[in-house]
Amino acid sequence: MLRLSTKGQYGVRAMFEIARNCDAGPVSIKQIAERQDVSVAYLEQILNQLRKSGVIGSVKGPGGGYVLSRPPDDVSIGEILRVLEGPVAITSCLDPKEGCMRVDGCVTHLLWKALGENIEAFLNKMTLRDLLKGSQLMPVCHPSDKHKSGKKRTAA
Repeated sequence: MLRLSTKGQYGVRAMFEIARNCDAGPVSIKQIAERQDVSVAYLEQILNQLRKSGVIGSVKGPGGGYVLSRPPDDVSIGEILRVLEGPVAITSCLDPKEGCMRVDGCVTHLLWKALGENIEAFLNKMTLRDLLKGSQLMPVCHPSDKHKSGKKRTAA
C-alpha cells in the first residue's frame, strides 16, 4: 500500500495554516501545532526543512512566526512533498538512489513509472490556493461507474 509519511502529511497541513493566514502576517509554530494537533518539536523539524528550501520564511521576535515566500497559487503540494519526502518513487526500482538492475526485462517497470508520473503531475497541479478554496477533487473514475470486472456499466 502506498503511504505518505507523517512528515509529508503534517507538512502540508502546516503549510495550509500558513497560507490560510498569509494576509494576516506570520503564524506562530504554537498556533500551527494547536490547530493541526501536531507536536511543536516535530513541526520545528518540518518547518525548518521548508524554510531552508525557500518555500517559507520566518520572522523572529514578538509577533513572529512563519510566512509563505510566494503566493498560495505558486506553491504546489508536489513542491512541499518533494522538499519533505524526496522524489515520487512508488517502488524502490524507481528511486534514483537505488536504481533497478532489471529495468530492461521488467514487465511492470513502465506501469510503476507511469503511475508515479501521474501522481506527481496531480500533486504538481494542486496548490495551496486549491486547499484554501476547499476545491472538491473529482475522482478520475467514480467507483459506481464500474462493475467488479473493471468494465464500464452500459445503459439497459
